[in-house]
Amino acid sequence: MKILVIEDEPSVSSFIKKGLEEQGNEVVQAFDGASGVKLACQYEFDIIILDIVMPIMNGTEACYALKNKHHIEAPIIMLTALGSTDDIVSGLESGADDYLAKPFKFKELLARIFALTRRNNFNNGNRSLQLTVQDLTMDLNLKEVYRNNKEVKLTSREFRLLEYLLRNKNRVVSRMDILENVWEIDFDIGTNVIDVYINYLRKKIEDAKSSKIIKTVIGMGYIIKD
Repeated sequence: MKILVIEDEPSVSSFIKKGLEEQGNEVVQAFDGASGVKLACQYEFDIIILDIVMPIMNGTEACYALKNKHHIEAPIIMLTALGSTDDIVSGLESGADDYLAKPFKFKELLARIFALTRRNNFNNGNRSLQLTVQDLTMDLNLKEVYRNNKEVKLTSREFRLLEYLLRNKNRVVSRMDILENVWEIDFDIGTNVIDVYINYLRKKIEDAKSSKIIKTVIGMGYIIKD
């Protein structure tokens, strides 16, 4: 795999680089957020490892830019100094796919990388390549969404959220269900991050002229119906 490590502490960056290269990976380093974003836009990476506290552009800002401005599809693992709930929420809301608190064991980092790449390979495997509801179509192979034959641009997190809702069509999914399956968090992080992303999706796939696709079931969660 080709992995981008964006970490301003040389000792930590070297530790990660050495370990990953010993596993047969190609590793590219950046030592501030802005340089990391530039590299990620120039070259294709399989995984991005991103520290939060960095000069010029911090990790949260860099992650948001990668996922929401440049639409980079590579999974992002955020490194947090303390692993506090605020750090975790901030990273996830900016578009990170996973987080790891410092200090960490290298085996744990490898496990997170394996889990993300395995999930991506599964998503691109032999499952149905298209999901539909009303006049909306999601192409899992091309990672594209169309409504009424017009392409809808989604971030990677929005895409995963919509995919989960479509795969559970005609079934109410709770906020906890979404956290566990889209964010892969098995505890309540105590914020409205799910509601925020549902609103993002609604603004992109629904308008005054089209029928509503995502419905709120008060006190229970969300549902997409045929």
